Amino acid sequence: MRLFKMGALAALGLASGLAVAEVRVEGPVEYGVFETPQRDVQPGERVLLRSNQQIQTATEIPAKLGTKFGLRLSLSGKQADDVPLTLLYLTPGVVTPDGERHDRFEVIQKLAPDAVQDVMAFEFSEPHEVVPGEWRFLVFQGDRKLAEQRFQVR
Repeated sequence: MRLFKMGALAALGLASGLAVAEVRVEGPVEYGVFETPQRDVQPGERVLLRSNQQIQTATEIPAKLGTKFGLRLSLSGKQADDVPLTLLYLTPGVVTPDGERHDRFEVIQKLAPDAVQDVMAFEFSEPHEVVPGEWRFLVFQGDRKLAEQRFQVR
């Protein structure tokens, strides 16, 4: 009887482990500057592009309007009702026109199980956003860090 109980507990433990999917990064993380067509960018302008934009691998980012940079990764184990992703952008201090300083921006993103890749990007669309210095991008699920990338904006 004792052997049956231990076996039942072990099976229960395995089954509960299967019910809680763990999101994992699969393969390499792409990072750098998203390639965009040459254009004369106006403040406030954002251009929607295809989701599979090429990324020029770089950690040094040009400090100019229209530059879009970040990372793209493939995540496995995603379930729609699971803990969402937290995208944390640590900045050298973006000061908005109202005078408020932002050392971080945080975005909560629901998991999209059907998405082949997930993207975390920032586009300089306003002059006050173009701040030289170190920018850090971190992707979390709950308290687990899935990815981190540092950029030097110059």
